Amino acid sequence: MGEAGLQGWRAKLADAVAAPVARRSGLSDEQVRAAIGALFLALSVLYVVNAVKQLAGAR
Repeated sequence: MGEAGLQGWRAKLADAVAAPVARRSGLSDEQVRAAIGALFLALSVLYVVNAVKQLAGAR
């Protein structure tokens, strides 16, 4: 699920860091990419939630 959101610069970032992080952490490349994707997904959700809160507060 997390890896599905990796497109554009986010995918390039995940590709660049997945192998080194996987070597150091004992996780697979795919697990690292999924974790990065999940992080970006969580940040996007927080952004939308905060925008909705601001919109609701402005009314």
